[in-house]
Amino acid sequence: GLSVMEAAREGAVSRFRPVLMTSLTTILGILPLALATGAGAESRVSMGVTVVGGMFFATFLTLFVVPSVYSYLAGKKKAETISNEQPKA
Repeated sequence: GLSVMEAAREGAVSRFRPVLMTSLTTILGILPLALATGAGAESRVSMGVTVVGGMFFATFLTLFVVPSVYSYLAGKKKAETISNEQPKA
């Protein structure tokens, strides 16, 4: 198979557009709630802003942080495996 870095990169590239499109459609769908005016808008605005902010944060985590952390942890595990396989003098 692929190395850990290549697999993480390929996975991130192949899932970038679908994740981004899904997140953007959700954010755009909730935007009227976040920009609401009129009677009772205070509660709707706070809920809309929370959902939009959460979606931005979750999208960032999904696209950038998760692949980076996965690559880091997999590389660390591989280094530990290699050091355990080396004969001790």
